[in-house]
Amino acid sequence: MRRATFRRALLAGATATGLLAATGGTVYGADDSLHVEYNFTVGFTNGFHHPAESPPGANDWDCTPSAEHPEPVVLVHGTMENMNDIWRGAAPLLANEGYCVFAFSYGGSSADDPVQGVGSMVDGAAVLARFVDRVRAETGAAEVDLVGHSQGGGPVPRYYLKNFPGAADKVDQLIGITPSNHGTTLSGITELGRVLHTLEPTNSLLQKDHPALVEQQIGSDFNRALDAGGDTVPGVDYTVIATQYDEIVTPYTNGYLTAGPGATVENIHLQQTCWKDGTDHLEASYDPVVLTHVLNSLDPRHKRPLPCQVVLPLTGPVIPTW
Repeated sequence: MRRATFRRALLAGATATGLLAATGGTVYGADDSLHVEYNFTVGFTNGFHHPAESPPGANDWDCTPSAEHPEPVVLVHGTMENMNDIWRGAAPLLANEGYCVFAFSYGGSSADDPVQGVGSMVDGAAVLARFVDRVRAETGAAEVDLVGHSQGGGPVPRYYLKNFPGAADKVDQLIGITPSNHGTTLSGITELGRVLHTLEPTNSLLQKDHPALVEQQIGSDFNRALDAGGDTVPGVDYTVIATQYDEIVTPYTNGYLTAGPGATVENIHLQQTCWKDGTDHLEASYDPVVLTHVLNSLDPRHKRPLPCQVVLPLTGPVIPTW
């Protein structure tokens, strides 16, 4: 009952309280030299028009992985995002924590197109494969950890792990933030389109320049092929962080994975760990509660308590996170 009451209050107050959202520095680690953004709207606005620019803390090619954090972290953005508009929270946070952090953009019409992640996800997986190889070569690391949002936390890295020879030997774990693993109805829009017989004509138009939008629909040829034979590959640990207020990946449980032989899966229902957190699909990549889950998955030997707090869709924590 209290969750339903909270959700109604959350939605009613989102506009009025949005300006109170956090824009403060990181609460983690001794090194707070990089500003950590917890407000999606601020971060997205600052990074959107600079898709070829690395987010703060990412792509220091002289970074040497430490004994505490031997696997570099590769950040993989999602649909209609780029590396600089979605990772202005996670990248500096991880860098402040001592990780070697790397990010890239893929799936746009050009490197300078702010709208990335719309091309074929097979092509996106190929870009990821080349980037992982570069990170391993530059840092000397045997394996990397993948942290992704939306398609970048689900179908793109899963396709890479399943279909690229030796990929599973190069990745220690995959952490997906609101991943579109098993497709989406887009809050019922695709199902309504099927009833009205408008989905296929729309998909025909999208397929030319935005095939990732079609490939992520429930029941797509891409999804059926990706899911055939199981969700995971041996030797990789998987974490899924899902929010019940996800309006893009619907139902939100479609992000969950089932572990196959030789793999582990942890499916995290965000509101079961912090009922006050009302984050949506987009804010999730900036949410301090989600990011704490990411840190704990990357370093399970040194788990930290969750900073459970009220988090609004799009604009983040109501009380600034300093």
